[in-house]
Amino acid sequence: MIPNKLLRCYRDSTYSLMVAVRQVEIQFQLEYNTSVDEFLDSIYAAGADLGDSQIEEWAKSIARSNKMIKLLLSSVDLLRKNHKTWGKNNYWILYYAFLSPHELKNTEEILEELEKHVPSISYRTYYRRRQAAINALSSILWGIFLQRGTLE
Repeated sequence: MIPNKLLRCYRDSTYSLMVAVRQVEIQFQLEYNTSVDEFLDSIYAAGADLGDSQIEEWAKSIARSNKMIKLLLSSVDLLRKNHKTWGKNNYWILYYAFLSPHELKNTEEILEELEKHVPSISYRTYYRRRQAAINALSSILWGIFLQRGTLE
């Protein structure tokens, strides 16, 4: 199931993306004594084409990863705002299970955090609702993929 795997990779992916962006920023600062944005703006303003350079490949890779993360987050937000009955609760379940910046240690910690938003949720209900939230998110993501055809 793609959304389940995608959600499980979310924290690592966002961290890797931040590290990659930071590494590129540092390398640009050291090599060109400028920021990436300033460098690219000046190159494009001058009409230069970076072609298949390493800089262009880094930029494309970072952009693709960033698009995937934004697509996932916008889909989760769509689920939160528009799902008929459990939209907000599904959002909080996905947030604490997969999306929060710091991974919680176990289901008990997730349930403690969920208590703020979804009172009196049991283990069984949590696992059932988590799967339902993943399924709902899957429907949204597949709909977006089918409409767009690709991430590009």
